[in-house]
Amino acid sequence: MAGSVPAPTSPLTLASLCLVVLVAFVVESAAGFGGTVVSVSLGSQLMPVDDVLLRFLPANLLLSLVMVIRTWRHVDARTLFVKIAPFMGLGMIVGTIAAKVASPEIVKVLFAAFVLALAIIELRKPQASTRADTPGQVEDSAPPAKPLSLAVSALALVAAGILHGMFACGGPLAVWVAGRDLPDKSRFRATLSALWLVLNGVLVVGYLVERKITVASGRDSAMLVVPLVVGMIVGERVHRSLSPARFRRAVFVLLGVAALVLLARSIVTMTR
Repeated sequence: MAGSVPAPTSPLTLASLCLVVLVAFVVESAAGFGGTVVSVSLGSQLMPVDDVLLRFLPANLLLSLVMVIRTWRHVDARTLFVKIAPFMGLGMIVGTIAAKVASPEIVKVLFAAFVLALAIIELRKPQASTRADTPGQVEDSAPPAKPLSLAVSALALVAAGILHGMFACGGPLAVWVAGRDLPDKSRFRATLSALWLVLNGVLVVGYLVERKITVASGRDSAMLVVPLVVGMIVGERVHRSLSPARFRRAVFVLLGVAALVLLARSIVTMTR
């Protein structure tokens, strides 16, 4: 993976990737999570994980920038730069190095295993209450979880950084930690948007330094902005009309199936 310049994208592959990004950001807007995980899970069926990321991240970076500009007053700078970013940054160094030295098929296997484990964990969680499973009604509020200990938080964030360095998908672990430190929804959303802007900005700069981002891949990224924005708009409508609990389960079933297919294909390729 290290230093390789991606091959030009065929029109059919690019169209398929646009559809993947559209689906991913419908999910992101409707469920409040998962845009990158869905994009990479489905997009890696079309091309190597690294090639998906170098096309997807510049477009997603633009979205994060817009979010931060709109919500910067709510960013909790202390939590972001003292509690979260240093540990995730350390993990990202490890994850980025691991992604460079591993073969694309091994990276796919690791990513598929991560997504499959994430899907299983989420699907095993207790069902939400009836109220939460009914469109138009609000889920019963639960008391905020207690903040994690420094040791547990640090380990989780380093692990999140490793995943982010390899797949730009360290979000689930980062959300688990940040959600306990930032119970206020506005601060939580704004701070995480700023986090993704910083971390994904580092990844994009790395791609630029390695000259992986070319004029051709930049054009592909520009094409992805349209389905990304449309997906966010459609997702808002889906969010208002569908059951959040059932939608989340459907998303994780989709992710689990995609991970199983990717895992099987990668293992078959490696054993040939």
